[in-house]
Formats: sequence, structure tokens, C-alpha cells
Amino acid sequence: MAPRSSITKRWLLNSFGIIVVIMVAMVIGVSAAMHSFYYNSASQYIRTRAAAVSARLESAAADAGSDFNAQLYELVQDFEYKDRIELMALDAEGQVFLTSSGFMPQDTTMPDLAMARENGESGSFTGRWDGQKIMAVTVLSSLSGEDLLGLRYVVSMQAIDRQLTLITVFAALVALAILLFVLYTSSYFMNSIIVPVGEVSRTARQIAQGDFDVRLDTHNDDEIGQLCASINNMAEELRNDFISSVSHELRTPLTAIRGWGETLLSDDDLDPETRRKGMQVIMGETERLSQMVEELLDFSRIQGGRMVLTRENVDLAAELSDVVLMYTERARRESKTLLYEEPEGVIIVYADRNRLRQVFINILDNAIKYSDGGDTVAVTLTTISGSAVISVADTGIGIAPEELPRVKDRFYKGKSSRRGSGIGLAVADEIIKMHGGSLKLTSRKGEGTTVTITLPLARG
Repeated sequence: MAPRSSITKRWLLNSFGIIVVIMVAMVIGVSAAMHSFYYNSASQYIRTRAAAVSARLESAAADAGSDFNAQLYELVQDFEYKDRIELMALDAEGQVFLTSSGFMPQDTTMPDLAMARENGESGSFTGRWDGQKIMAVTVLSSLSGEDLLGLRYVVSMQAIDRQLTLITVFAALVALAILLFVLYTSSYFMNSIIVPVGEVSRTARQIAQGDFDVRLDTHNDDEIGQLCASINNMAEELRNDFISSVSHELRTPLTAIRGWGETLLSDDDLDPETRRKGMQVIMGETERLSQMVEELLDFSRIQGGRMVLTRENVDLAAELSDVVLMYTERARRESKTLLYEEPEGVIIVYADRNRLRQVFINILDNAIKYSDGGDTVAVTLTTISGSAVISVADTGIGIAPEELPRVKDRFYKGKSSRRGSGIGLAVADEIIKMHGGSLKLTSRKGEGTTVTITLPLARG
């Protein structure tokens, strides 16, 4: 599930997140544009009506035979747009003395009058007044000698605000519908990638655990299909490589056993020394086969997660001493020097006794195997900062720099002609890791190799 959640999270934060931001910006932009349009239209509508009223007032004032105040009262009270616009007449003090509705407002002071007086012509105000949202425009009178300061036009903005709210909600619903559509279509597309990638991941894990028969569906003729085909080809190559490696490793000892077996059976006149040598070869190769099969089984258990450690408090010095003793006679026979000075006291680790012995045997066997007559193998055991450190250093043939990073890979044996299964060190490395430790190699070609094993000490 990790790849799915990771890819989905990145998509939500990046692509879908950007789309959400764009949609929100679009809704805000549409709302702001509609707000500006409707409010500007309302202001323009008021000013158009105001211009018409001002023209009629000027005409009434120019008629010497008419009563201007009577004309004003008639114009305000019979204002033809009073169902939409409240018309108010302001006296010289700025107070409302006449309205088209006939009702006098409680609060007659508004910023539009101050703005009109400031610029000498007109002023406007939009906001809450007398408990409701309004737009007011005051136009000063240009008539001299009349007790009229100006006319104020007031429009309720509640209907416009409701319309703007509906537009904003509609835009938000459209944006939400677009987001849901993008989410649905993108989820389908994402699943077309995530599901195959998940299958590739699971298949790769099965291959890593040794199941080389598993295969992926390659129906899609795209990059995913090509990846699946590549994984299938890799599995086939790994299976062939595994079979080839195991077959090659088994063939060598079997050839030696068969050859000496045929020799012993077909020639009754063999001298005792030759016969003894042949039997030694057969026994040695049989032991090698047994060890190889055991390493293969161990490696299979480790890769499949089936290896279980039986842990207990183990005296590391005693176990290492027993293994060194096992190889002392062999080293002497091969004219090699095996040095080991057992530390004083006990060094306790919480570990699987048999598995640690298996690791020590593998490391010492390699050290002696890849050394020549006259070489030295030195084994040391110390404690440093809560850890036990085992060092096995030989003065043997060493490892080439280009091969050193791969010596712990399974079935990798490098260019050395000396025999080995190629998985013993890989198994040893995995066992040490299972104990919470580390196994490191340093080497120089022609000068020797040092294997350093670090294990945590048992807690008191």
C-alpha cells in the first residue's frame, strides 16, 4: 500500500492541488467580477435617473410663472421610480425634509453628502444604513436662491446581494462539479498506473524471495506493459541463472565423486595409498555437497523469511575458540599459521549458538581457503562500546577492488579459481544482520582480506 499512498499523495498535493487552487481562484474571480458589474450598473442607473430629475428641476426653476417648491414636492412625491429608488430632498442644513415614500428616516446623515460637498457636485455611499444594505447617491443642486441643497437617491442592495450570492453558489457548484469530474477521471487514470505498479512490486518481491515462475500480465501495449515484459524477462533470466549457478556448483563435486568412484570400482589393483586418497576425495566432496545444500536451504529460508533464530545467552569467546580449534590442524597440514589469543573472561551475546558457529566456520574456512602456504590467519575478539568485535585477517590472495562490493552477493565468486558455492558469505551476512550486527570486508589484491563482525553484547 505504500506506493499507492505515496503516488496518490503526490498527485493530490501537486496536480489536483493546483486544480483546486485554480477553481477557487475562478470562483472568487467570478464573484468579484459580478459584484463589480452589478454595483456599477446600479450606480449608473441611479445617476441616469438623477440627471433626468435635475433637468426637470432646472426647467421648473426657469419657469417664472410656476411655484418651484410646489413643483419640487410634486416631483418627489410622484417620482415614477419610487418603487425601486427612494428620492429624498435635502435642505440647506443637509437634513431630509421630503421623501418619495412619505416616511422620514431616523438617521439622515450619510457619507455621500460630505463627499458631494467636498467635490462640489455629487457623492456616493454603499453600506448599511437604517438596518439594511443600500447604495446612496447625493447630487447637489445647481439652483441658486432656492432652499434646496440637493437630492439623495437611495437603492436597496439586498436583492442584488441575493443575486450575487446565487451566482457565487452556482459558480462554486460548477467548480465542484469540475473538481469531482477531474477527480473521477484522474482516479481512473491513476488506478491504471498504480494497480500495475503494485503488481510489479509484489512480483518483484516474489522474485527476490526465489519464486522465479511468477509472471506479470502484459496485455497493455504501453510503458507499463513494457515494464511488465522486462520484469518477466528478468525473472526468466534469474531462474536460468539460478539453475545454471546451482548446476555448476553441484557438477564439480559430483564429477570428482563419480570419477574416483569409477576408478575405485574398475581397478582392483590400486595401491592402498591411491585408494585412500580417492576415498578422502569422495568424503571431502560429499561433505562439500552437504554444506552446499545446507547453505542453499539456509539462503532459501532467509529469503522467504522462514529462518527462526533460537536465541540464548552465548559465551562468544568459547564458541569462537571451538571453531578455531577445528581449523588448527587443517592450517598446520597446509603450512598456514592460525593465530588466536582467547580473551580473558566471558563475552556474552544474546544469539543463536548454532548460527553463530555456522558464520565463524564460513569465515575461517574462506580465510584458510584463499591463503597460500606460509600465509597467516589472525583471529581476534574484543569489546568496544557495548559491542563484541570479531576480526579474521589473512595474508592471502586478497580481493580485487572491482569485486569487493559484490563478494556478499549470492553466487558471486569473482575470478578466483578456488572452489566455493558463492552463497556462504551471503548467508553469513544475513545471519549477522538478523542478530542486529554487521559484517564488513576490507581487502587488497595480493595482500589479504580482513572480515570484521560486530555483534551487540547481551544486556545485563
